[in-house]
Amino acid sequence: QVQLVESGGGLVQPGGSLRLSCAASEMLFRIYIMGWYRQAPGNQRELVASMTGGGTTDYGEFVKGRFTISRDNAKNTVYLQMDSLKPEDSAVYYCHAQTGGFNYWGLGTQVTVSS
Repeated sequence: QVQLVESGGGLVQPGGSLRLSCAASEMLFRIYIMGWYRQAPGNQRELVASMTGGGTTDYGEFVKGRFTISRDNAKNTVYLQMDSLKPEDSAVYYCHAQTGGFNYWGLGTQVTVSS
């Protein structure tokens, strides 16, 4: 089992920034891929950003240039730096890990972008 705990969500004005954190119970290089997904009410859950154990990253087209995924291996933590936030970025953001043929999810953290 892999436990994932997100933090850092909140209310921010359009154009502002937030940094989300995801603390994992396993060393990151032992996890095949980790990432962030988001889901707004009535919408499909969509990929925001992902990172393999080797450091390869991928981003959803709608966040390229604004969001950055990074990691701190010593802390077993993955981050999502979100800049130039827009109201349409409002959603519950979930940390995700895939390893050993299984998918694991955090409980999510709410991000609301509103003036």
